[in-house]
Amino acid sequence: MVTAGPTYEAIDPVRFIGNHSSGKMGFALADELAKLGADVTLIAGPTAQKSNAYVKRIDVVSAEEMLNACTSIFSETDITVMCAAVADYRPKIIASQKIKKQESALVLELEKTVDILATLGKNKRESQILVGFALETNDEENYAKGKLEKKNLDLVVLNSLNDQGAGFKADTNKITIFNKALERTLFELKSKTEVAKDICTAILKIIK
Repeated sequence: MVTAGPTYEAIDPVRFIGNHSSGKMGFALADELAKLGADVTLIAGPTAQKSNAYVKRIDVVSAEEMLNACTSIFSETDITVMCAAVADYRPKIIASQKIKKQESALVLELEKTVDILATLGKNKRESQILVGFALETNDEENYAKGKLEKKNLDLVVLNSLNDQGAGFKADTNKITIFNKALERTLFELKSKTEVAKDICTAILKIIK
């Protein structure tokens, strides 16, 4: 199972809270895993990316929809790669009609979404492999290692928005991978297709 893209959290029927994720990295991972012989289910948030016919695709919009899709098939998976940029917060109240512009400020009360990666980590079998992503802007390595340990991951892939050519929308990425022993592997800036190969190689090392 691979997740990709953003989630959109509705404010009203017209507006939403979202992020800049294009889904390119997740789609590249789904393609590479399929090429290696895996039976891949791709759970994709709102994105313009096209998936290949040999990848089963489930389209979702919100964090809640992605949670439900992930938990419905997680027990059947051997490898799960959580690449999607899931919203951490959503509006507590969704307006049923378009909110009209007013002279006063608009105040939105937000509530936390369910942490999908942590939920899967709590339910992970010993034989399952769970890979998470950490996109950070400061103290990157400590946050990534913290996520690895707290969420019961086998690998965490670190992106830094401070690295030119990495992050959202770009066709390239620069990553650092940490394993359970907190061993660090750094990679140069590469196309997301090549980065997907590096991540899959790291996963195969665990299987072997």
